[in-house]
Amino acid sequence: MSAPTPNTRCIALAGPTASGKSAAALAIAQHWPVEIVSVDSALVYRGMDIGTAKPSATEQAAVPHHLIDIRDPLQAYSAAEFAVDARHLIGQINARGRNALLVGGSMLYFKALLQGLDDLPRADAALRLAIESRARVHGWPALHAELAQQDPATAARLSVNDAQRIARALEVQTLTGQPLSALHSGRSTACGPLAPAALIALEPQDRGWLHQRIAERFDTMQAAGLLAEVQRLRARGDLHPALPSMRCVGYRQAWELLAAADPPTPAQLSQWRERSIFATRQLAKRQLTWLRSMSERQVLAADAPDATPRLLQTVERLLGAPTGAAACGLLAADAGQALR
Repeated sequence: MSAPTPNTRCIALAGPTASGKSAAALAIAQHWPVEIVSVDSALVYRGMDIGTAKPSATEQAAVPHHLIDIRDPLQAYSAAEFAVDARHLIGQINARGRNALLVGGSMLYFKALLQGLDDLPRADAALRLAIESRARVHGWPALHAELAQQDPATAARLSVNDAQRIARALEVQTLTGQPLSALHSGRSTACGPLAPAALIALEPQDRGWLHQRIAERFDTMQAAGLLAEVQRLRARGDLHPALPSMRCVGYRQAWELLAAADPPTPAQLSQWRERSIFATRQLAKRQLTWLRSMSERQVLAADAPDATPRLLQTVERLLGAPTGAAACGLLAADAGQALR
């Protein structure tokens, strides 16, 4: 594998869902000339705004954002495509004299960009449909057990209900005759790894703090019309729950609820809330596991009362004094602010 390409005008900001990444990015953008490159597999989809906590039109107008609303929910967008697009954008942003700020929680996207791409076969639509048909008959846990016999290393890191990744692992095994874990040792030279100036990881010290934020954010989404948003997507008639877009956490649970009852009863709404919050907690747990495997990261306690000034101090060491004002003055103004 080739050595990572250094890029001192690119900073990566990663963290689990609801850890305050968007607030952190906007705080940085207030003080340095940056453009935000979204590292989020859900934000790429148009018409999926509430359930993805997509930056508002005002926020996107205040700071340039990239890789948001670039796909219809019917379309797929892979980590390989992201890596190519992100590298191209970083070059363009730097050419404009600005800093690229990679922000998100899609850890596979970060892995593809920062560590390089694996040499894996393209998706085979017919084979994937066959695998999904078997799953409908036997269940994903049964296919996970099948994967465990063929590729125990990959099966060990996947949930028994992680339909997308189980299907991909079985697909690769069938197409290549080799387990996915064996192919991960080879890297493509078409798009080598990239080394940002820093990978800053927002990791809460108190898991309860994150769980509370996840619950509060879900309630905010529900009040903002999450179910109505999913109803509009279902009403299109061309989307289905097996699509990557509709498997996004929040959308999957809402789709299942509306498929069972539309309109749902209060009891069903309560159960939907519990399932959605639990699924989001599980997502956050997986994201933190990914992050902890990245030894190069600089950890910032997202739940610390002084998280914002600590973040800005870290960025100042990387990018120099904030534009247009003394660094100490700006950092003092932000003192005591958590990432909200």
